Amino acid sequence: MYKRQIWFSEKEVEWRRSHKYGIRNDLNNVLLPRFGDRPVGGIAKSEILAFRAEIAKQLAKGRGAVLSNRRINKILNPLRQILNEAADRYDFPSPFLNVKQLKVRKSDVKPFSLDEVKLILHHVRPDFRNYFTVRFFTGMRTGEVDGLKWKYVDFERRLILVRETIVAGEEEYTKNDGSQRDIQMSQVVFDALSAQALISRNRSEFVFCTRNGTPYAHKNITNRVWYPLLNNLGLTLRRPYQCRHTAATLWLASGESPQWIAMQLGHSTTEMLFRVYARFVPNMTRRDGSAFERLLATSLAADIEPILGKQIVAQENSAS
Repeated sequence: MYKRQIWFSEKEVEWRRSHKYGIRNDLNNVLLPRFGDRPVGGIAKSEILAFRAEIAKQLAKGRGAVLSNRRINKILNPLRQILNEAADRYDFPSPFLNVKQLKVRKSDVKPFSLDEVKLILHHVRPDFRNYFTVRFFTGMRTGEVDGLKWKYVDFERRLILVRETIVAGEEEYTKNDGSQRDIQMSQVVFDALSAQALISRNRSEFVFCTRNGTPYAHKNITNRVWYPLLNNLGLTLRRPYQCRHTAATLWLASGESPQWIAMQLGHSTTEMLFRVYARFVPNMTRRDGSAFERLLATSLAADIEPILGKQIVAQENSAS
């Protein structure tokens, strides 16, 4: 009969190391204790639904809330794949038939305003000012900026070459092929990286690193630097990932080409750009129809006013 370890060994070649670690962790700690001694053909749909309902009541580790729908889906996906593959190979109906993924609430985008960015950069610890300047004004993902190496910083052409990332403390290929990109340095980013070069270039291959030359551990920075800073400034707590959203919305506000912004963010098309940030465009660029109103008011006023005047005279004459 089809074995779970066979499925894992066949699939792991497709996965990044961090994903492989997550799958193995969920298999060992959650799925195998419940289903590990069962023949795959003997697991019923009702058991899967009961198991899903059971873990939906569990508290998330380190939090006072139950597991999110996203987390529940992530736990069940390996079981879904194992049973679907076994059903296909050994010709029995998969118990996951018509068992849908739980609906996941769309993540909210909460970028910082330019005034808030200036406030943060003014008050952040000096040894992290260059780091957050780069985060705010390049749109790099957390793993991308944490894994940035000096060999990928081209001062001559003013480019940051995004080629690698840090995930779970390990160096990996970027999220996907589209994430391989060259980011243009604005002057403020160029200055921040030039200043950082004096600090860490002779210490480590990583641009942002600890005193020992190792790359930053983002959770440590988030808990010890980022959240305390936002608290002290009275700003709404947001994940550092919102720095990426901030860069996107500031570029949109300045009127940069959507195609150029998509390239800087590592998106293959502008579709995601407009889907994620569309609601911020009218408020920041005034592209909400008001420009068209001004055009009509300016260009047609001279023609419309005489017509309105004639209509008013005609109405008054008819009334008399």
